[in-house]
Amino acid sequence: MFLATSGRLHGLALLCCALLPLPVSTFADPTGYPLQITNCDRVTRYTQPPERTVSIGQGTTEILLSLGLAEHIVGTAIWLAPLPASLADAGQALPRIADNSPGFEAVLKTRPDFVAAQWINDIAPDQARVGTFAQFDDFGINTYVSPAECAKSDFSAGSGDGARAQAWSDDLLNREITELARIFGVPERGADLVAANAARIEAATAGAATLQARDVSVLYWFSSPEIAGEAYMAGRFGAPAWISGVVGVRNVITSDEEWPLVGWETISELDPDVIVLGTMERRNLPGDDVAVKRAFLESDPVASQLRAVRAGHLIEMPAHAMNPTLRAVDGVEVLSTGLKDLGLTR
Repeated sequence: MFLATSGRLHGLALLCCALLPLPVSTFADPTGYPLQITNCDRVTRYTQPPERTVSIGQGTTEILLSLGLAEHIVGTAIWLAPLPASLADAGQALPRIADNSPGFEAVLKTRPDFVAAQWINDIAPDQARVGTFAQFDDFGINTYVSPAECAKSDFSAGSGDGARAQAWSDDLLNREITELARIFGVPERGADLVAANAARIEAATAGAATLQARDVSVLYWFSSPEIAGEAYMAGRFGAPAWISGVVGVRNVITSDEEWPLVGWETISELDPDVIVLGTMERRNLPGDDVAVKRAFLESDPVASQLRAVRAGHLIEMPAHAMNPTLRAVDGVEVLSTGLKDLGLTR
């Protein structure tokens, strides 16, 4: 979901190693130019590494920073949360075009030769918040959209948080890391980042078999347009569902939509063992504030009777970690640590 986030991270001992610019490895073949990349059902071609890049979306920006490419970034947009400490120095001087989606002209003023976007709503085949593929093509500017967006059932502008044609997983994240690294001619850094993430995931999931055997069920509450009304809950194909599978728990929402609106009567029938509460800095919706979420769960006659609420099985997770980005790996660690703190796994 597109929003500002913040929150406590527990037990993230391996965070820095995965987000710092990485040393050169010997395990990836060097990029050969000209290079062809298939992205959202179109083929893009590169004759050399980009020199002037605009990154639209903090998730994309953090991947580029983690690949050690800060010097190539001439503009950024859509800032949702502070950078993690490990990237703060590399990202402190990055120029911001806009905190939200920039205008097409504002992007052109930076004279980019490459624009990478986290969200299909910003760069799309047809109408888009920033510009279409064809508009950028007219100026000789290559564009790239996160494969997480291309995996949606409809990857046109306006698809937003809609249904996915396939479940998001770290395979899509690894593809994005690997393709961006190849585009910039640093495939070895991409290989190292993929390996570092894999190590973090493995370390955080020691209790997965135990949790699966106990069939621990989880609900992810992102936010709500009305606190007592329907709530945005994670569907079965988004990043939280992947987090659940990795950690060894079961997401109770089976909708194909990434963030379906679900009523509390339906949730009471599902009666999850654990509720994960999204934390964020944004205050656009009544359900953005985690304190408001907690107050509702304690006072509402239906929600207060959920087994997770009665048992105090509530885990706070930065909402940014519920997005299909590098931060989803953080989500694995947050959930794993939270379940241990609740005594649900070793």
